[in-house]
Amino acid sequence: MQDVFPNELSLWQKRGAVLLDVRSPEEFASGHIPGSRNLPLEQLLEALDTLKSPVVTICATGSRAGLAAEVLGYEGLEVGKLVGGIQGYAAQGYPLERTATQVAEVPFKPEEAPCS
Repeated sequence: MQDVFPNELSLWQKRGAVLLDVRSPEEFASGHIPGSRNLPLEQLLEALDTLKSPVVTICATGSRAGLAAEVLGYEGLEVGKLVGGIQGYAAQGYPLERTATQVAEVPFKPEEAPCS
């Protein structure tokens, strides 16, 4: 596993690296690196066969990304971990992308409205 600093991320991307954000979908939606893929840490083992080298793991501060990087490295992938996570990336002025979370709308049915 290699440490990847925010200013080195573009070099990994040019090499075709998958930017793998291992945070929850809610965390991912609140702000992520453009072009990154969300795969929560809890689902990593189930998706190993969908990943190829190189990979850069990303989380909020770096701890979950470190765990993911260890697993991927053990599986033989070339892997880097983003130092400082999303927080460090954003603190250095790099842009984050946000995903609109969809709220399921329940259609109003007057016949089902409670009467008082």
